[in-house]
Amino acid sequence: MRKLTFLIRFWMVAACFLVARSAQAELVIIANAESGITAVAAEEIAQVFLGKRNNLKGIDVVAIDQGEGQAIRTLFYEKVVNKTESQLNAYWSRLIFTGKGMPPDQVFSDLDVIDRVADDPELIGYVDSTSIGDDNVRVILSIP
Repeated sequence: MRKLTFLIRFWMVAACFLVARSAQAELVIIANAESGITAVAAEEIAQVFLGKRNNLKGIDVVAIDQGEGQAIRTLFYEKVVNKTESQLNAYWSRLIFTGKGMPPDQVFSDLDVIDRVADDPELIGYVDSTSIGDDNVRVILSIP
């Protein structure tokens, strides 16, 4: 019985630790470390991801997006772009139908975003701050 009580307490503490750790994570926008971009405003990032602009601080950029249905994508579009997934789909449908734009290419993990941004100085993307560990990318905006 004592062993069972100990295990229950252990797993409760471990669960609390994991919840606290995930609550500390931040959404960050990253660029290639050699791109010359050091800091930007959320409004500028929103415009890039909506296809309304293709440069930041005079430097050409291309957005790389996370896959549909991923929690990080939902968080990014709610906090930075102020759109839900359905609003975003409607937005891109109109632009594609009228020939005025195409949505950013998608990858399916933070590590994919980091790898692509590290390899291409024009790419920018968003990831969970806990995923950063590559010196080839730079955080240009943090969203708490």
